[in-house]
Amino acid sequence: MRNQAVLLVDDEFAIVELVGDELSDMGFEVVTARTGAEALGHMATDKVFDFIVSDVSMPEGVSGVDVARKARELQPRARVILSSGRTRAQLPDIPDDAEFLAKPYRLAQLLQLLEPV
Repeated sequence: MRNQAVLLVDDEFAIVELVGDELSDMGFEVVTARTGAEALGHMATDKVFDFIVSDVSMPEGVSGVDVARKARELQPRARVILSSGRTRAQLPDIPDDAEFLAKPYRLAQLLQLLEPV
């Protein structure tokens, strides 16, 4: 049992459901958010996340990059992984301490990034 908490943030329902279910089945505690603002709300609670996995392009004015930056304050122990269907060069500046995962990704690729350091 992994017993690690993951905040999974994506506006694509299929990604949240499929990836969230797979991670849960593998023993991760998964909390999902469909917007960046919802993710910020989860991060501002007493819940401690080991990983925050977020799409870069999110609706409602709070991007994955915004989530990553705010995570440093609200969830300083969490490793942040940002994903996008665009290349890294096409994206706004990603914080240096955030990892990047190109979409579409395989579950095995995500799991490699969810290994303890």
